[in-house]
Amino acid sequence: MSEPKSPDKSPYKPLGSHLKYLREQLQESIMEAAGSVEIDPDALTRIEDGLERPSEDILMLLIQHYNPQDQEAVQLWELAGYEGDQDPKQRLEDIMSHMGNNKQLIMLMAMDVRTMYSDGLDIDITQAGLTLNFTQAANRNRRITVGRIGMSYDQAAEVMKTLQTALLRANYLKHPRGLPEPKDDSSTSN
Repeated sequence: MSEPKSPDKSPYKPLGSHLKYLREQLQESIMEAAGSVEIDPDALTRIEDGLERPSEDILMLLIQHYNPQDQEAVQLWELAGYEGDQDPKQRLEDIMSHMGNNKQLIMLMAMDVRTMYSDGLDIDITQAGLTLNFTQAANRNRRITVGRIGMSYDQAAEVMKTLQTALLRANYLKHPRGLPEPKDDSSTSN
C-alpha cells in the first residue's frame, strides 16, 4: 500500500512556489494575477500551493504575464513536467517569437457573468477592428487589464449607438416626469 501524500510533498510545489514568487515580485494579489490571465483566483491559489498543475495554455499565459527571463521560463515549463514532441526550449522560443511579433495567444474559456468594474479603458486598433481593454488601477504607477472585448468596426459603431441611447435614457430617468396631480373634484362640483 502506498502512503497518502501530504500537501507539502506535492510534485508541483516547486512550480507553485516559483509562480507565487514571480507574482509577488510584481506586487500583484491573487485576484489581479488571475484576472490578468483570465482564470479563477481559486485555481491560481491551488496552482501556487502546488495542489494542481496548470494546463499548458494557462502556464503559457502566466509566463507571458510574469515575463520572466528566458531561462526562468524554460525552468517553469520543466517544473510543470510537460514533455512532448517538442523540446521545451524550442516551444518557449516559439512562444516568445509570437509575443515579439505582437501576436497574441488566444484562449477561449467559459466566462462567468459577474459584473466587472473598471476605472479606465485602452483601445487597440487593428485592421480587423478594435479591442477594448478595460483596466483597473493596481498601484500608483500600474494598471491591470480586468477585461477585454474585441469587435469589428461595424459592431463598434452599433455599440456606440447603443451606448448613446442608454446614456440618454439614463439622463432622462434622473428627472422622471410624472403625470400632473389630479384635480380636486370637490371645487368643480355644484
